[in-house]
Amino acid sequence: MAEKEEKKTPPKAPSMKCLHQYIRDLSFENIAAQKNLGDSSSPEINVQVNLDARKGDSDNYEVILKLTVNADSNEKKVFLLEIDYAGVFHVENVPEEQLHPFLMIECPRMLFPFVRQIVRNTTADGGYPPLNVDPIDFMALYRSELQRQAAEKATVN
Repeated sequence: MAEKEEKKTPPKAPSMKCLHQYIRDLSFENIAAQKNLGDSSSPEINVQVNLDARKGDSDNYEVILKLTVNADSNEKKVFLLEIDYAGVFHVENVPEEQLHPFLMIECPRMLFPFVRQIVRNTTADGGYPPLNVDPIDFMALYRSELQRQAAEKATVN
């Protein structure tokens, strides 16, 4: 007697769609020009990256990529650029335990080229050579943050 095989429907593949993307906040302070500090030397550029994610309605999430770019020359501020760039993503079929890394790695990876272009244009429009922000390894950034949180938790306990 042949056993009846039970048909299982294959799990649905994870999917993500970017519904909207937009600048939440943008600030460019041309400090050198305001203080008339014409300095022809190349400034030292420091880029800081922060990420945030918020649950919206149903399977929608707002992911925010925040860049802060400080430019200093001879220990004087040249310019400061801050941008919060967001995307609303519709995410389906991602297991709950994988959702946080998905939002913090894949979504910023999609937003980054747009942020990079805005930074490039803003610095050029501010009177400086266009700044091309180096590519960011969001996987390494995520792992680094997990290690930092684990170390912080270990010192508290």
